[in-house]
Amino acid sequence: MPEQTRTAAIVVNPVKVDAPALREALAAAEKRWGWAETLWLETTEDDPGTGQAREALERGVDVVIAAGGDGTVRTVAETLQGTGVPLALLPSGTGNLLARNLDLTLDDVENALDSAFDGDDRSIDVGVAELRNGDEPIRRHSYLVMAGVGIDARMIAATDDDLKARHGWLAYVKAMGKVLRDKNELRIRYRLDGAGVHSARAHTVLIGNCGSLPANILLLPDAAVDDGEFDIVILRPEGFIGWLQIVVKVFWENGVLRRTTVGRRFMGADREVRAMNYLKGREFVMRLSRAEEVELDGDLFGRASALRTWIDPSSLTVKVPRGT
Repeated sequence: MPEQTRTAAIVVNPVKVDAPALREALAAAEKRWGWAETLWLETTEDDPGTGQAREALERGVDVVIAAGGDGTVRTVAETLQGTGVPLALLPSGTGNLLARNLDLTLDDVENALDSAFDGDDRSIDVGVAELRNGDEPIRRHSYLVMAGVGIDARMIAATDDDLKARHGWLAYVKAMGKVLRDKNELRIRYRLDGAGVHSARAHTVLIGNCGSLPANILLLPDAAVDDGEFDIVILRPEGFIGWLQIVVKVFWENGVLRRTTVGRRFMGADREVRAMNYLKGREFVMRLSRAEEVELDGDLFGRASALRTWIDPSSLTVKVPRGT
């Protein structure tokens, strides 16, 4: 019997893509690789990708392509997690955080579709977070890149959406200036991998499955998407000197020196600075003295006074260019 023609589904955020151009590129890729017509599923304001990804699974497709920003990618991945059906990325947003951390080519639709139809499979870890706020029901969500409480979540909340649409990540600069005037600190108690409970005061806590952010910022230099662990950084600067330590560590040591052999020799033995505390593990439980905004992969998920997060290792298959 002849081999059954393979079929893809594409979950499209219509605000983020040029639909006519994408349909044309899809048709060319289907013909190039001998695939059937792709199932086209658009997100809506009420459903950012969950229902569409479930429909794709019910239709028995061979791969699901996420065409949109980080929110679309996260939502589709959450549905595909643990199913074995591969996720392909067609980066179309401002951050494209997972694509950057997988070293995928951005702004190249043809290359992205070639990877979707003829790329290699790569298993990556997924972070899972349970959020609790008082007596409210526990909310559970998955994330691919980073979960954050503190300055980063407040910065996202303060960002002007219209400004972000026009100027991308530059919009966060204005929001950051507003947030840094906020002197409120987090008071937290946390437990890592079931060990003892620790107390700390901090400005922000970031739990990362990946380490790189836009603008070539390497926040978590040891993070990897497939090592079965996440990396955590607790930022606790004290005044101007503390912030200066963070800037030097992130932008100079992580962003410049660590990227080359000569730079790593110049940097010498890795050392922590007082303003940053790095941790690594598989499960992190945190309680806050008051409810705070929580962000997952750059989107806000409401306020929480307690957070439990863990790694679901190798639970998502993603498509990458063949031979990488």
